[in-house]
Amino acid sequence: MRTGFGQALDPAVLNRARRGDRAAFKAIYLLYGRSCYNLALRVLGESAAAEDIVHDVFLRMMDALPGFRGEAPFGAWLKRMTANATIDAVRRDRRFSGIDDPAWLDDAAADATPADVAVDAWSLLMSLSPRSRAVVLLHELEGYTHKELSQLFGQSESYSKSLLARALRRLGRFGQGGDEDGERENVNDG
Repeated sequence: MRTGFGQALDPAVLNRARRGDRAAFKAIYLLYGRSCYNLALRVLGESAAAEDIVHDVFLRMMDALPGFRGEAPFGAWLKRMTANATIDAVRRDRRFSGIDDPAWLDDAAADATPADVAVDAWSLLMSLSPRSRAVVLLHELEGYTHKELSQLFGQSESYSKSLLARALRRLGRFGQGGDEDGERENVNDG
């Protein structure tokens, strides 16, 4: 049995939703709402922001549903909408502008929480900038390619490859306790 975005949507529910049936929209929300929330929460790290994404995605979905051609499974289509909305939120949020700048990464490495304080997966992911966290989650967990990520971020493929490499190095050092003595990330490593 599939879970998350991999769940199959009953074609009758889809047809009813296309006609504007509120009960069908509710059925779609009950089937995929948690998956949308979880993806947005993992990337953004904030419950309220993730809830906003879910709300926006489902409003957009209701408007875009007549254009859904069924070339991909419905869950994959909705997952793409969720990822796009989440990346848009990261780009829009001024709190995070410039956060992937190499100088910021150096400062963050110096201020990093020691690995012996909190080494669970969530705290490790939350130690990354929102853009880096998005790239790690979408590439490593959701299966997005660097080409797809470059389109989502409006950047080159090397941008997402570089962010991924730096983030994975940083996560590896945290997991091994390497950042606790102020080790700095060399952003020129290729």
